[in-house]
Amino acid sequence: MGHGHTHEISASGRNKKPLMIVLGLTTAYMLAEVIGGLMTNSLALLADAGHMLTDVGGLALALLAIKFAERPATPERTYGYYRVEILAALTNAVVLIGISLYILYEAYERFRNPPEVQSTTMLLIAVIGLVINIAGVFILRSGSKESLNMKGAYFEVLSDMLTSVGVIIAGVIMLTTGWYYADPLISAGIGLFIFPRTWALLKDAVGVLLEGTPSDVNIAALRETLTKIEGVAEIHDLHVWSLTSGVNALSVHAVLAEGADHDDVLTRVHDLCKKDFHIEHVTAQTERANFSCHETHF
Repeated sequence: MGHGHTHEISASGRNKKPLMIVLGLTTAYMLAEVIGGLMTNSLALLADAGHMLTDVGGLALALLAIKFAERPATPERTYGYYRVEILAALTNAVVLIGISLYILYEAYERFRNPPEVQSTTMLLIAVIGLVINIAGVFILRSGSKESLNMKGAYFEVLSDMLTSVGVIIAGVIMLTTGWYYADPLISAGIGLFIFPRTWALLKDAVGVLLEGTPSDVNIAALRETLTKIEGVAEIHDLHVWSLTSGVNALSVHAVLAEGADHDDVLTRVHDLCKKDFHIEHVTAQTERANFSCHETHF
């Protein structure tokens, strides 16, 4: 058998510093809201601080997952702690779906009985929050494309940015027209925008936990290419899965053709999987044709 033994740095691990910066900005803004709310006796400020606390928790969870993923493998955790990042993404997705559903529920209640809103104070809070969230979105955007954990953190900040934009629009409408239905109407739009994107994140995280084939690997093309390797008669028990975002693993049994060299075939299988399909951890077994009767195939 052959194994790829390199301990890979996960995709979110490469984005730890940007995540720390955004966490610092978000935490500072949350603390400013708490202090401002206590000094001005503003319930609106304190309520928004509570919402920001959820985001700080989500960002901190993503960062904590990266710390865990950097731990070396142990006899009890032979693959290390990569999957903690996926659990963090799953948790963030569940929280965001809960927030989206709550926003829709609250919008429904306010449609029934729209309350009077302190539009000026709300505008000031939203503008400050928008500036911070725009910075956070730009900082996390690139990392969100290669890691589910970073995507969960990115969606946390993006949902805040959309909320800030919606609050500003609603605040201007209410301040100039007194039409308080603007608040629940825009809130419902934000909830509907967040929900499908968060649902996709949830599905991706569950797919990794169920060890589904990574979306960036065409397993049919991989199977066909492996079969065409010189010295390979056939392949079976081909499995591809993700340890975490950006770290894919594979196991395969290759039946040797008559006269084929074990080491040569093994090298070809490893090189093809790593170079052409970007699979970091490759476990390949070569065997003679009559060996398959001793195996259980999946």
